[in-house]
Order: sequence, then structure tokens, then C-alpha cells
Amino acid sequence: MKKIIPGIFAVAILFSCDDDSKKEKMALNYPDTKKVDTVTNYFGTEVKDPYRWLEDDRSEETGDWVKRQNEVTFNYLENIPYRKDLNDRLTRLWNYEKLGAPFKEGDYTYFSKNDGLQNQYVVYRKKGENDEAEVFLDPNKFSEDGTTSLAGLSFSEDGTRAAYAISEGGSDWRKIIILDTETKEAIEDTIKDVKFSGISWKGNEGFYYSSYEKPEGSELSAKTDQHRLYYHKLGTAQSEDKVIFGDTPQQKHRYVGGGVSEDNRYLFISARNSTSGGKLFMMDLSKENPELVTILDNEDTDTGVMDNEGSKLFLVTNLDAPNMRVVTVDAANPAPQNWKDLIPETENVLSPSTGGGYIFAKYMVDAVSQVKQYDYNGELVREIELPGVGTAGGFGAKKDDDHLYYSFTNYVTPGTIYKYDIEAGTSNLYNKPAIDFNPEDYESNQVFYTSKDGTKVPMIITHKKGIELNGKNPTLLYAYGGFNISLTPSFSTANAVWMEQGGIYAVPNLRGGGEYGKTWHDAGTKLNKQNVFDDFIAAAEYLIDNNYTSSEYLAIRGGSNGGLLVGATMTQRPELMKVALPAVGVMDMLRYHTFTAGAGWAYDYGTAEDNPEMFEYLKGYSPVHNVKAGVEYPATMVTTGDHDDRVVPAHSFKFAAELQEKQAGTNPTLIRIETKAGHGAGKPTSMIIDEYADIFAFTLYNMGYEVLPENTNKKIKG
Repeated sequence: MKKIIPGIFAVAILFSCDDDSKKEKMALNYPDTKKVDTVTNYFGTEVKDPYRWLEDDRSEETGDWVKRQNEVTFNYLENIPYRKDLNDRLTRLWNYEKLGAPFKEGDYTYFSKNDGLQNQYVVYRKKGENDEAEVFLDPNKFSEDGTTSLAGLSFSEDGTRAAYAISEGGSDWRKIIILDTETKEAIEDTIKDVKFSGISWKGNEGFYYSSYEKPEGSELSAKTDQHRLYYHKLGTAQSEDKVIFGDTPQQKHRYVGGGVSEDNRYLFISARNSTSGGKLFMMDLSKENPELVTILDNEDTDTGVMDNEGSKLFLVTNLDAPNMRVVTVDAANPAPQNWKDLIPETENVLSPSTGGGYIFAKYMVDAVSQVKQYDYNGELVREIELPGVGTAGGFGAKKDDDHLYYSFTNYVTPGTIYKYDIEAGTSNLYNKPAIDFNPEDYESNQVFYTSKDGTKVPMIITHKKGIELNGKNPTLLYAYGGFNISLTPSFSTANAVWMEQGGIYAVPNLRGGGEYGKTWHDAGTKLNKQNVFDDFIAAAEYLIDNNYTSSEYLAIRGGSNGGLLVGATMTQRPELMKVALPAVGVMDMLRYHTFTAGAGWAYDYGTAEDNPEMFEYLKGYSPVHNVKAGVEYPATMVTTGDHDDRVVPAHSFKFAAELQEKQAGTNPTLIRIETKAGHGAGKPTSMIIDEYADIFAFTLYNMGYEVLPENTNKKIKG
């Protein structure tokens, strides 16, 4: 292997003048990135992969490359004059108390709280309503730098035992610690090497969890393929944990999960090979040697069990119902031909939950929440009056609870918690955050625009009231467009700071998401994936055509599948935006399925090994393979984490290397690599604030702002 040639990575500050004032502009010399002769043959077509060596996350060469790239990036960012001002404002606005919804376990009521700037939320508890709360778990003490986070917490039936999962450095690999809840002391050895898992207790005896065998090679990037469901009995070693499902070739699936019914009678097992569609099984735990019973034996649809009343099962499914429906069936004959509609499919996507002996049907109406309460006979009790137009979450409780808690938020309303009386149907404010932000100063409006093929797509645009639509407003266009995931209105402290600067924040609901059910999702998958990029491009064009902004003041941003969205859009239409911000993106569409659990994304993407047509289609939009020499790309800051074992950082490394080699203009191409960070979950507050300050500083500087927009309209470029 050739040695890396050391590059020059000093950042020079150059000056020029115009009639108004002295102007500052930064020039960059990027580290040299060596190229290798790796070639892969796909159906007779040879594809070069010159930066394949960056896939080795354990090599010293890759580590050195990361270090040198970060030196360039942070030297650049440190010379943006208002970077610290943005960091200070983010820190001040972030510093308010945040509460999670309470829940009852055993003799205690538990809740999470962050005093303001704590890196991780703390779990508290109290016995009586008026008792003083005590700390139950403080994840801020898990590690000195705040990079070890709480990744799950589950209680035994009587609440005397708890099992909690931790993530170190943002990794998807977890450890599970078991506590005596009274003493808060660990009572057993730590369970290790757990991944993509819930924790579901069987009474007070033990719990089910899922994992893979430890992969050969890199733990962060090696392929994980056969998921297994285990049962851990308290008082025994992990080595004695029994495999319940997934130990045979016939039971091989990439994602396996198990959940126990509230009455502890049934274990329900889901088995999937992709992020969409899965099989469903059950076991009657009341029997001494329960057999595995099949409920659904194919992976064509998504089905889950909500609850049971004795042997009567309540399921939610998109079988013959793209927008979901609730059905019932007897456990003795649970096959689909015996299902009976309880809450039929409607024109709006359904996401139900249960609590207090009722079903709460949460609907999305053009990405906005509507909630209806049904009894277990399928009779409508009431539509719940929500505090406004936005996103309502929660509506879950145990069967014997007489109240529950739900949250409400939108793009201008910080997350607020309400206590709901289940029988009376009344909501009372439980907690409203005291944040230095006035929603009355802002407006949030939904528009519908037309995509390339004539499809109507919704978008919510949020900004300060009274802004002038003159095409010069700094605008952040954010989207996702995949995996049946819906982007519904929610408040972000970071976006509040962006809008304080006069910025516009726009979120379109692209195809590939779940806002309009399975049909909408499928319209943005495999050979339809270009629809997603077209929807995003049309959103940008709508904002420009209606004078919200212009290409000189437009930034596009997205993470994970949204990072792919940004990468594909900026390579297809580089002139459309001034700044591109792809985060933890899937950038190499020919090799994504060879890393960790990436093969499970094939429902959305297809793979380059499927057939020649699929290969050519993926190659046609894969960001890594579509950076062309001689093209002026927008100012770009790629962001990723060195511990990302979901979308491995090699995707971002290779994309940044291609851009740095081929960028024709003077726009900077940087990569910001967070160390001891993963795909995003569990990232400490301090790290989040630093990242947003850098993103906003980079964006505004490259839009031409000499000082923050709230202070001046003067520009330094153009």
C-alpha cells in the first residue's frame, strides 16, 4: 500500500477591498488524499474505487487522514468572525429546563429531566405526587466527557428490577446493566455485545433482548447479518442465555425483536430482512414448553401486535391497507384470513397506541396530528382537542391507568407536556418550558408545490413575521425522503437561533417518507428513488420562484438517508444552492450494503448486485460516483462521526475526497469529523451546540455575511 504524501493544511487569510469595506476571504489547501487502483466489476462494467482504503476504520492511515482533514476544517471555522457569537447564543437559548413525560413503575413515578446544558438527561423518581424527586440514573456520570449515553430503560413487572442499556461513543453496540431499583445497585454482571435491541421483561424473572454474534474484523463496519432473540434469566450468566429465535438457517433474519404482552401471557416476535416488511410469530408463555406459532409468514407488509384481552389479539397492519388499520383475531387461529377490522383504513395514515383500556388512533393529516379515542369494541369515544396545529406524541399508558401524558410541539412551539384524563377526555397543562423564545414573533405556514412529474408535495415554511420576500433571506431547506419516516412539525432550539437571524426554515414532505402511507413510501424507493431528489429540487425552486430566497442564499441539509438526498441533489444541480450540508450520509450506493446492517436498506434502495438495471440506476445517482471534474460545486461541509456504525463514515470520507479533488470553483469543501460520536443518538449537548454553531457559521459566511444577519445586511462577497 502506498504511503500518504503529507499535505499542506494551513489556512491562509487573504484580503481584498471594495468601495464599502475591507473584505475577508479564506483560501484552502486540502490534505493530499492518495488514490489506489481498486476496481470492481458489475455485470461487465468496471468501476474504479480510488479511495477504497478509507473504508478501513482501524488503519493508522485513515486515522491520520481524519486528523489532517479536521485540522483544515477547524482552522477554517475558527476564522469565521461570528462563530463564537453563534455558539454563545445557542448555549444561552439551550439553557432551559426540559422534562420528559412521567411514567409509573412499581411504587415510583419516573421522569427524565435536563437542567439546561447537561450533556445527558437524568432519570428521576418520586413515590408521592408531593414528594421530593431523587436521582435514579445520572448518565452524565457514565463517562467524563458525556459521550456515553442511556440507550434504553425497562422495568420488571413489579418495578423492583430495572435493566438499562448504554451506548459508548454513539455506537449502536450496547451494554445492559441490571439494577435493584430500591438500592440502585447493579445485581449482576453486565450483558455485553447487544445491538438493535429492546428490553422486554417476562414478569420479574428475566427479559428478552436481541443481538448478533460479534463480527470478524472491525466492530464498527463489519457486516452484521443474523440477528437472534435471547432470553436472560436473572441469576444466570450471559453465556447461559437461551436463543429463542434466529439460531437456525430457516430463522435467519437481519432484524429480530421480541415483546411480551402486558399480562405476560404472550411473546410476540418480529423477524425482518429489511427496514420495511416482516414476519410475525408468537409464543404462549402460559404453557410449559410454548411452541412458535406463525401469525404472518411473509415480509410483504408491516404488522405489529398492540395489545390483547385474553386470547383476543389487537394488531395494526398495512396488509390490504396502505394507510394502516387495526384488526382483531383469536390467538388460537391468528392467520390473516381470520382478521376482522376494528378500526378500518382511512385516507390518513394511522399510528395507534393503547392506554387505560382505550385505543388512541393518531392520524397524520398532511403531516399534522389528529388524535381519536376508541374503545376496545372499535367505537369512537371522542376526537381529542389538541393545543394547536402540530405534532402530538405519546398517548401510551398501562391498562389500569386513569390518566396519561402526551407532548405537543410544532416549528415555533417548544415541546409541551399535557396530562390527559382518559375517561373525562380533558387535557391539563403539565409542563411548559421556560425558554427565551417567543412563538408569537414567528409564523409557520404549509404550502403545496408541484414536483417534476406533477405530484403535489406539502412543505412547511417557518420564519419571523414580517420578513420581506425579496429573494435575499438565508434559507435552510431540510428533508429526508425515505424509509417510511415522516417529518412532522417539531421545535428545535438550533433552528430557533437560525430564525432569530432572519433565516427561513423549510421542510418538504418528500416521497419515500411515510406521510401518506405505503404508496407514498414506495413512490420513492428503488427505481423510483429519483422522485425523492426531484421533489427536493422542486421545493428549492418553489422557494426561489416565490422570492423567499435565491440560489445565493439557499442551503440544503439532511442526515443519513437525508445526507444521500443532499449529496445526490448537489451533484445533479450544483448551481441551485449556495451551501450543501450532508450529514452522516449514505454516499456510496454501490457498496452501502456491505457494511454493518446496510443490506437491510435494500427495500428502499435495491443493491448494485441485484441486476444490471439496478446497478446502472444506483450508479446514476450515487454521490461518490457522480462528482465530476471541472464543475463548481456549492460550499460544502460534510459532517460525520468516527464511531458511526450505522452509516459508516467511509461514505462521507470518500465523498469529501472526490469533492476536494474535483471542485472547480473557490467554494470550500470541508469535512467535519466528530470523534467519539456515532450516527447521532446520545450525542452530548456540548457536542450538539458546537456542531450547530459551526454549521450555521459556515453557512452564513459562505452566503456572504461579514457579521450576523440580525446585525447588518452588509455582505463580504459579491
